[in-house]
Amino acid sequence: MAKFDFVVLGSGPAGRRAAVQAAKLGKSVLVIDNRERVGGVSVHTGTIPSKTLRETALNLSGWRERGFYGRSYRVKRHIEASDLTERLGKTLGHEIEVLEHQFARNGVRTMIGAARFVGPHMLAVRSSDGGGMSEQQVEADRVLIAVGTEPYRPEGIPFDGRRVLDSDQFILAPRVPRSLTVVGGGVIGLEYATIFAALDVPVTLVEPRPRLLEFMDQEMVDHFVYQLRDHGMTLRLSSEVDRIEFGDDDCPVCVLSDGRELRSEMVLYTAGRRGATASLNLGVTGIETDERGRIRVDPGTFQTSAAHIYAAGDVIGWPSLASTSMEQGRAAACHAFEQPLPKSGSNFPIGIYAVPELSSVGLTEEEARRRGIAVECGIARFRETSRGHIMGVESGIVKLVFELATRRLLGVHIIGEGATELVHIGQAVIELGGTIDYFIDNSFNYPTLAEGYKVAALDAWNRLRHREGTVLAFRGRAAG
Repeated sequence: MAKFDFVVLGSGPAGRRAAVQAAKLGKSVLVIDNRERVGGVSVHTGTIPSKTLRETALNLSGWRERGFYGRSYRVKRHIEASDLTERLGKTLGHEIEVLEHQFARNGVRTMIGAARFVGPHMLAVRSSDGGGMSEQQVEADRVLIAVGTEPYRPEGIPFDGRRVLDSDQFILAPRVPRSLTVVGGGVIGLEYATIFAALDVPVTLVEPRPRLLEFMDQEMVDHFVYQLRDHGMTLRLSSEVDRIEFGDDDCPVCVLSDGRELRSEMVLYTAGRRGATASLNLGVTGIETDERGRIRVDPGTFQTSAAHIYAAGDVIGWPSLASTSMEQGRAAACHAFEQPLPKSGSNFPIGIYAVPELSSVGLTEEEARRRGIAVECGIARFRETSRGHIMGVESGIVKLVFELATRRLLGVHIIGEGATELVHIGQAVIELGGTIDYFIDNSFNYPTLAEGYKVAALDAWNRLRHREGTVLAFRGRAAG
C-alpha cells in the first residue's frame, strides 16, 4: 500500500494546479483520474473541446467574413462530422501531452482508476488490469477532491446518445444535425446553440426562465438576444419541456408544458450539471453534499468539514470557471501544507464562448444601482472603430461602468469578437483602482478593437462633465 502526502482526485484545472503546487513544496503527490488519460472534464468533454468546436465552426463556416461577403458566404460548403472531429483530436492530444509532461517534470505521479474512500485517510482505486479489474489501496495525509461535474440527467428524459444527448455525449462524437433543439439556456446550452446556428443549422432554444444569463449586464443580454434572433435562432423563453417523444420519422419531439411541440433531428439536453461525487463514498469521511452532489467548503481555504480533505473547482459550485478553479486548487494546496495563501483579485472575469462572445468583470449597472452606487456608463460599438471596419464587424459593444463620486471604473461588459481577450484590460484597471482618467489620458494601439475602451470612456466623459460639481474636475480635457 502506497502512502502520499497529497492525493488529488481529478486532473482538471483545480486538480492539476493543486498537484503541481504541492509538488513544488516538496510533497509526494498522486493524482487519480478515472479517464484513460489525464485532463479531467475540462480537457475531455468541457472547456477545451467545446471551444475547439467553436473555433472549427467559425473557421469552416466563414462566419467572421460574412460582414464583407454576405450571409451566404462559406469556406466549406458541406461541413461534416469528420471536419469537427479532426481538429478536436489534434487539440486534445496536445493538451494531454502538455499536462503529462508538466506532471512528469514536477514529479507528480498519476494513477488511472475510479477512487472511493474506505476510511478518512484511505482510498481504494479500482482500475483495469489487462483483461480484468484490480483494486489497490492508497493512504493519504491530505486529499483534494477535484472531480468536477457531470451532466444532470432528470428521470423521464430518453437519452439514447443519438437523438437525445447530454453535452458530454455530444462532444465525444459531434455531428452536424439538420435541425437542433437545445433544452437549457445556461452557458453550455448557449455555447452549443450558437455554434450550430453559425453552421446554419436551424436551432430552437428552450429555457424556463424569462431571461437569459441573469448574472450578466442586462444591456449586454438584450444585445445578445437580438443577435441570436437576427441570425435565425428561435427562442422559447419561459417555457419548460414536459416530455420528449419520438415521431413517426424517428425524430425527437419536445412537448412543452403549454402544449406546443418542437420537432428536430436532435435534442441536446443541457439543463445543468451535478458534482461527480456519487461514487466517492464520502459518508466514511463525514462530508455531505447538496442535492446536486456539490461539496460545501470554507471559501478562503477550501477545506471541507473534514479538516484534512479539501475540495475545489466545479465540484464546489459557483463560479465553475476553469480560471477560478486553478486558483482554488493552488490555494487549497498552500493551506494544506501551511503555506501563505496566494493573494487573489476580488474581480474575476466571466467568459462565455457563444457566438458572439460575451465577457464581464466587476459590477453590472444593475448591481451597482442595487447597492446604491451612483454610476454613469459609456458605450462603444465595434463598428465605430477602424479595426471593426477592417474586420467587417457589424455588431459588438464595450460598456464601461464608472462611479460618479470617484470616477473609478467598477465594471466592464463586452459582447463581440475577442470579448474574452479584451476584458482583461478592464480587469487590470479595476483591480488597480483606476478611473476614467486612465482611458482618457492614455493611447491605445490603432487600429485595434481595444480602442473601444477609449471611445466608451469618452462617451461616459461627455455626460459626466456636464453634471453639477464635476466641471472643474474635468476642465481642460478634450471631449470625444
